Amino acid sequence: MVTVRRLLGVVAASAISVTAATSYTGTTPYAYPITWNPQLASSKLRLNDSIGPVADVFSAGRGFIRSSRAVYAFAANSLDYKISLRGFDEKSDAYYDARNKVHLRAAKRLLRLCEKNRGFYIKAGQSVASMHQVPKEFVSTLSVLQDKASFWSFKDLEVVFLEEFGKDVKELFEAFDEQPIAAASLAQVHRGFLKNGQEVAVKVQYPGLQKQFATDIATMAFLSKALAWIFPDYQFEWLVGEFEKNVVRELDFTQEADNADRTAKSFAHNRNVRIPRIFRIDDIKSLEKAGVDPKEVASLLAAIFAEMIFCHGFVHGDPHPGNLLVHRDPSRSGKHNFDIVILDHGLYRELGEKFRTNYCRLWRALILLDADEISETGRNLGAGQYARYLPVIFTGRAISSNLVRSIAYRLGATRKTCLMAYVKNAVSGLSLGHPGSPDLYEQGLLAYTKAKFDYANLRIRLEFFEFLIAAYQWYGALSRLKARIYCNLSLKRLMNISVSS
Repeated sequence: MVTVRRLLGVVAASAISVTAATSYTGTTPYAYPITWNPQLASSKLRLNDSIGPVADVFSAGRGFIRSSRAVYAFAANSLDYKISLRGFDEKSDAYYDARNKVHLRAAKRLLRLCEKNRGFYIKAGQSVASMHQVPKEFVSTLSVLQDKASFWSFKDLEVVFLEEFGKDVKELFEAFDEQPIAAASLAQVHRGFLKNGQEVAVKVQYPGLQKQFATDIATMAFLSKALAWIFPDYQFEWLVGEFEKNVVRELDFTQEADNADRTAKSFAHNRNVRIPRIFRIDDIKSLEKAGVDPKEVASLLAAIFAEMIFCHGFVHGDPHPGNLLVHRDPSRSGKHNFDIVILDHGLYRELGEKFRTNYCRLWRALILLDADEISETGRNLGAGQYARYLPVIFTGRAISSNLVRSIAYRLGATRKTCLMAYVKNAVSGLSLGHPGSPDLYEQGLLAYTKAKFDYANLRIRLEFFEFLIAAYQWYGALSRLKARIYCNLSLKRLMNISVSS
């Protein structure tokens, strides 16, 4: 029996998510409560059992083909590295040039593998493309997978509805558009209307993923171990285990619905955030053409993820540009004339309360340069003797994922903008009575007022500190100018003396 949860605008089974959405033209409200009959879930058809051995044989054959492609790509890349780099001095320019070319060829082979095998391979390619630890050739080549997912024929997807609900699409919806409006690595989205006339976006998981999962993960784990054996410097064996944990969460659309509902409630106080026209968040030209300031988008994006980390303790785990969209609101003018739309709630990170509060304390201490507090919170967070290096580490880089940081900086956010977003939410996070929204109604007057006061106090200190730095810099500049004028006058006098002589 599949559990179906009724949420604000979201109904989900394990492989189907139905979301009350914006209309395709972006003119209707984005979310309404949906009335759904939970009994739909009680008659799940065991379609796989009815097909029996035939499906197993087909699945095994397909798994063998997918694994064979992966082994071939692995072997080709390994030989390419071994042969092409043989005989080079590893410190020479010729070696680096040859290695970069091999990186590019290897990345292109992986891209072809991901495109052919689709599914989890697309997801794995997206993960690699988001990492800054891998060679840039892999990042640039595989980054096309972020928005490159092929549509499946709807005839191939009908089986999912039968497996989940025991009914076909016509029985479940008043109208259903078989042409998808979006596709991702694990699912695609269709437009539909419920029996009550409510327009919805229907996210359907691709069939066969559960069976593919075990085979694909086993293949990836084997090849990763083989790679570590052939190339001892390879240090990414941990990636497969992390990838497996994340995908298990994403395959459960019921969990995704819960995550989206929780995030929607946490941001209920913020009219600039929507949980599901939107423009790609890093498409600066489109934003400017639509009259949206990219720097304001960057500022709001940094504030959103800072609030998730410091206040909610519940953080979106896959914030790439395809999952963060900008909606231009024609009813609003000024610099806040847009909303950020957060999509794909399958993968979230839950921060423990102890970690959250210590992280808030750490950031407050970093800004105030409170050495004792930095040491204590650093030890609590496991930094131990390295706690004294935390000011250098954290104040020079963003605390949210590399993806959020790179998007914000690409849009024009300054380091100060991001830092102030973190500090504000760290102070708010320390004042919360419980994790969640930091607004007045959620936390109460006392906690809300304390957070505002603490942040104002901290902001005054920071502004004063910046004023002193600026004054010192101006004093230094004036001193250098004065010295230069004095030198010029002295030189002129010497020249005059020489001429007179």
